[in-house]
Amino acid sequence: MTAVIFDLDGTLADTSGDLLAAANHCFRDMGLGDVLGPADAGVALRGGRAMLRAGLARVDQMDEAIVDRYYGVLLEAYGAAISVHTRMYDGAMDAVEVLKSQGYGVGICTNKPEGLAEQLLRNLGVRDAFGSLVGADTLPVRKPDPEPLFEATRRLGHDPRACILIGDSDTDRNTARAAGVPSVLVTFGPAGGDMAALEPEALLDDFAALPSVAATLLPR
Repeated sequence: MTAVIFDLDGTLADTSGDLLAAANHCFRDMGLGDVLGPADAGVALRGGRAMLRAGLARVDQMDEAIVDRYYGVLLEAYGAAISVHTRMYDGAMDAVEVLKSQGYGVGICTNKPEGLAEQLLRNLGVRDAFGSLVGADTLPVRKPDPEPLFEATRRLGHDPRACILIGDSDTDRNTARAAGVPSVLVTFGPAGGDMAALEPEALLDDFAALPSVAATLLPR
C-alpha cells in the first residue's frame, strides 16, 4: 500500500495573504505600520517567525527577543482570520480525489501548528478528504526531520517508507531525502522557479499531472 503526503502552505493552498495580514498586525502593534506586502509571499510561506524576522530586518530593528514576544501574537491574529484570502490551488482537490480513487492513501504533513492546520482545512471544507494530518507540534520534532512524514503515512495504515512527499520548499526536499522517499516539488508557488535547483525526483507544474507522477514514483 502506498501513500501521497502533501505539505499544506504553498503546496495545496496559497495561504500567503492571511499570513502576511497576521504579520502586519504585529508590525502595526509595534508602531511600524504594514511592513510586508504581496511580494513577500515566499517569506510568508516559510512561517510566522520568518515573516517577523524579515519585517524587522527591513526596518533595521531585527531582535530575536521581539520575534519571540510577537510569535504568539501573530498566531492569535492568524487564527482569528485564517481563511479570508486563502485559496486552494487550482486542481488540487481534483487530484486528491483521483489519487484516492486509485487506491492511494492521502495525508498532510505540515509545519503549520496542527490546530491551525485543522481549523484552516475545515474552514475550506476539505479536511475530510485527507486521512491524516501531522502538524509542527504533533510530535516532538518537525520537518525536515522525517518522523512527521513517517507518522502521517502510518496514520493512513501504510508502510511509512511507501510514500512520496509533495511540497514547495527545501524543507520538503530535505524531509523526503532524510526519509529515503521521493519528493515532488510544485512550480506554481511563489518560489516555483527555484525548485529545479533542489533536484527533486519530479517537478509538478499542474495538479492534473500528479496521478501519473505518483504512478511513476510509486510503482505498485
